[in-house]
Amino acid sequence: MAYDEGLAELLRADLADLPVTEKKMFGGLCFMFDGNMLCGTHTYGAMFRVSKDSYEAALALPGVGPMAFTGRPMAGMVDVSDDGMADDAVRAKLPALALAFVKSLPAK
Repeated sequence: MAYDEGLAELLRADLADLPVTEKKMFGGLCFMFDGNMLCGTHTYGAMFRVSKDSYEAALALPGVGPMAFTGRPMAGMVDVSDDGMADDAVRAKLPALALAFVKSLPAK
């Protein structure tokens, strides 16, 4: 697989109380809330959809950086290193930021 299954299990545990679905996308695994991407895993770690408004707050967290699949940062999307994902506080804050944004979107 192109993503770390252990990391996927960690995200599954963190999101266990939410009605999320899983979808394989972009060589990784995405977790969807009401049909909208919330977060996921990819070849290089984890990513969260935090919104443009929460982008700077997310980047201030340890182990979090801009997501740049195409070589250019994607506004509102962040990557998280393995060290960041090992930090319980970071793993609590990022899903909360992502969920607040994704809940504001219309269901698909």
